[in-house]
Amino acid sequence: MANLKELRTRIERIKSTQKITAAMKMVASSKFRRAQLTLEKSESFQKLLITNIKRVMAELNAKEAKDGVKFVLPKLLQQPENPKTYALFVLSSDKGLCGNYNHMIAKEAKRRIDELKAQGKKVLIFCYGKKAEAGLKRFGITEIDGSYPNVIKKHLTYTEAHEFLKNVWEKKKQFNADICEIVYSDFLSGLSKTFLTKQVIPFDIKLTDEDKNISQSGRAFYDYQQHPLDVLDQFVTIYMRTSIFEVLINSQASEHASRMTSMDNANRNAQDMISSLTFKYNSLRQSAITTELVEIVAGAEAM
Repeated sequence: MANLKELRTRIERIKSTQKITAAMKMVASSKFRRAQLTLEKSESFQKLLITNIKRVMAELNAKEAKDGVKFVLPKLLQQPENPKTYALFVLSSDKGLCGNYNHMIAKEAKRRIDELKAQGKKVLIFCYGKKAEAGLKRFGITEIDGSYPNVIKKHLTYTEAHEFLKNVWEKKKQFNADICEIVYSDFLSGLSKTFLTKQVIPFDIKLTDEDKNISQSGRAFYDYQQHPLDVLDQFVTIYMRTSIFEVLINSQASEHASRMTSMDNANRNAQDMISSLTFKYNSLRQSAITTELVEIVAGAEAM
């Protein structure tokens, strides 16, 4: 009977845990839907902004070819010829229970760090989120130049993204970094995401062959009241902020999606365990009852 009591207690504990994981799944689902909606709006604006930047750059290229001059692009678009120092910003979550999300972030950071060091580059590592530093240390990376928790708040706002950008910019100037990159998760769908490293300062925006006629719409051409360089400088400033916002909202959506999936798996596993233990409990109970009946019948026959 002691085994029956232990099984009954264990089943009740698993049911209690299942209620917690179910609640966490609901919370993660709600946050995920909100982050996903914000991301969809952000991506549309980001694509439009990149198109406008390329359009102005194409206009400047046409003026250079026509007038035989060379324009100096804004600093945020100027790629250093021989970058020596890279600032790597690793963006993780502050909480666990989100599957392999933080592990994959640390793995991608380790890959990029090894790649840069193999090229003879100096790498500065800044961890944002409580799990980033711990994840990197598990991969044997202990030389971390800064660690900052609670970067992405409950509901990300444009103001918070701007504060994060200011922090990135300050680190660039403080450590005299040539290039700033962010390791994060790019959200694709609720079940799909990719972990990558993105260069954010300076921006790596280049014109392709498909962009040759981007400044023309049908038979009409775009014209500018201000000088295209001034327009480009304004666009780049806006893009700098929205690019960081998009990185952060991608990370937030990926984290919530991972936690939602993880809690769903936990619910399924809990249900399987409850079914298995309940079957075992009923079998033992049946066996105990049968044994007692046999003993009673045997006793009655003996009398």
